[in-house]
Amino acid sequence: MKTETTTISAVIAAALGALLSYCVQLLIPLIVLILVMLLDYATGMTKAWIRGELCSRIGVRGILKKLGYIVTVAVAGVMDWLISYGLKSVGIDYKLPFLFAAIVMIWLIINELISILENVAAIGGPTPPFVTKLLSKLKNTVEDKAGAAAGDREEVPDDD
Repeated sequence: MKTETTTISAVIAAALGALLSYCVQLLIPLIVLILVMLLDYATGMTKAWIRGELCSRIGVRGILKKLGYIVTVAVAGVMDWLISYGLKSVGIDYKLPFLFAAIVMIWLIINELISILENVAAIGGPTPPFVTKLLSKLKNTVEDKAGAAAGDREEVPDDD
């Protein structure tokens, strides 16, 4: 039994090591995302406590929402891998291995920062309006650039 546990642990460690070495470019943005998610969760729970709305249902909902963010990043990472694999299989060298995963993480980090500022304001802390405006502009820019990268274009009406 002990040998089976050791073997399973070794396989899991090897798989995680391989995954991390493949995704090393996403490590810093992922750490930043996790940190801002924790900070948003803490400020959100503080806001709920101050308002007298704190309950386990709110806490669990917040945790599930944050787990959904990680799943969204994973889906974007799989999209990146599929695009890269598909292009390589037809002989096209693709130089941006984690484009969509990075865009999703940046968008989520900005979203979390906006939420943190909203929570701090609700708690009664100071939030400079220019920071909120700057974050909103960054979010819109990321959305616009990501839409352009994905091929979204505004339809131009015909003048016929």
